[in-house]
Amino acid sequence: MRVDVIMPQMGESIAEGTLTKWLKKPGEKVARDEPIFEISTDKVDAEIPAPAAGILGEIKVQEGETVPINTVVAFIETEAGAAASAGPPAAKASPPPATPAVARQATPAAPAPAASRTPAAPSHAVAAAGATGPVSFPKAAAMAAGGAGADEIRRVRSSPVVRKIAQERGIDIGRIAGTGSGGRVSKKDLLAALESGVAAVAASTATAAVPAAFPSAAWGPAYGAGERISAVPMTAMRKKIAEHMILSRRTSAHVTTVFEVDMQRTMRLRAQRRQSFEERHGVRLTVTPLVVKAAVEALKAFPLVNASLEGDAIVYRKDINIGVAVALDWGLIVPVVKHAEDLSLSGIAKAVADLGERARGKKLHPEEVQGGTFTITNPGVFGSLFGTPIINQPQVAIMGVGAIVKRPVVVDDAIAIHSMVYLALSFDHRLLDGAVADQFMSHVKQILEEGRFPELA
Repeated sequence: MRVDVIMPQMGESIAEGTLTKWLKKPGEKVARDEPIFEISTDKVDAEIPAPAAGILGEIKVQEGETVPINTVVAFIETEAGAAASAGPPAAKASPPPATPAVARQATPAAPAPAASRTPAAPSHAVAAAGATGPVSFPKAAAMAAGGAGADEIRRVRSSPVVRKIAQERGIDIGRIAGTGSGGRVSKKDLLAALESGVAAVAASTATAAVPAAFPSAAWGPAYGAGERISAVPMTAMRKKIAEHMILSRRTSAHVTTVFEVDMQRTMRLRAQRRQSFEERHGVRLTVTPLVVKAAVEALKAFPLVNASLEGDAIVYRKDINIGVAVALDWGLIVPVVKHAEDLSLSGIAKAVADLGERARGKKLHPEEVQGGTFTITNPGVFGSLFGTPIINQPQVAIMGVGAIVKRPVVVDDAIAIHSMVYLALSFDHRLLDGAVADQFMSHVKQILEEGRFPELA
């Protein structure tokens, strides 16, 4: 029996989707609810599960095609149907899907034939909100370059959360054997290495200071023999990011103010409380929830920063919905922590961890990336001191968090070594004057410098 596989509707306002990647090939077995293809919409990227167990049959929609919802993209021959129509493998096999315009990375289980080498797409993960993400590159291209070994590949192809943990623990990712696709180091690999002690490498190594050093040989696509250029189409996500950024620059009068914040008390408090916090709440205490909590308290004090403009009307919002930018290997997405004004620090930490993990696993729902009233982006995780992020419309402000760096500062007329960070607020000058923006940032600064987090007291 054949079961149709359709393009799902990922939200009430979504009428079509782009099939970006097939995770299974015709003739391969699939289990019910096992991811079989990936899609991209103007809201989210997601993995779509199989509606039934059986054998994947003919693929009707190729990678890179955009089709309306409910379009049949393939069919599955269920176990009973497959047994009834069993025949020689050559007779049963459906023709493989056409080579996509954007080539997939070959895995050890299904190496790409040398004769069919196709230029791979550079996945320049430039954050839509101003952060820069990791760059995904084909394994074959890295090997062909000759200068990038397996350890360099693992460093570049690890996820942002893995690199952040590695930086905090002083770990060289290049020394960890990755079990993911193309030797990718997963969070599971990193935690296993931590438990075994294998990854206990001093943070003074060249790659530990900055989460990802990008070898120039691994930055671009693979070129065929004699090729001097490689033109590849933008992904659906990249197109949407570009459209939203241009729209925002045309809409808002962008101004950026930068504040230097002494994080010494907050970082010391975090170090003292994070083990008990994790034991009590079952979630790691990273810096992000602390910054989000400080921003929420400041938004309560300055509701204009949480507002938006609709024509000539100022729309104030009681709900504080914080978008937290997550850099992905294929772009950037901003999941939203809803009703953050009602959440404790532990509640915010759980929401941030959950949304970030599901964003990287392509498990978000469209409504989870909508309705934000204020955005926080963290380019500092990649070493940036500060940037000038672009406002996420229709919001009127976005805050960028730079790298937290220990440096000499003057404290009570004496030189001390403190953990310092730059916070940059880009705001819409149509609605916010500099005085309001700076007062808002002063409020955030005061909370972080005083370590004003009652839940950690």
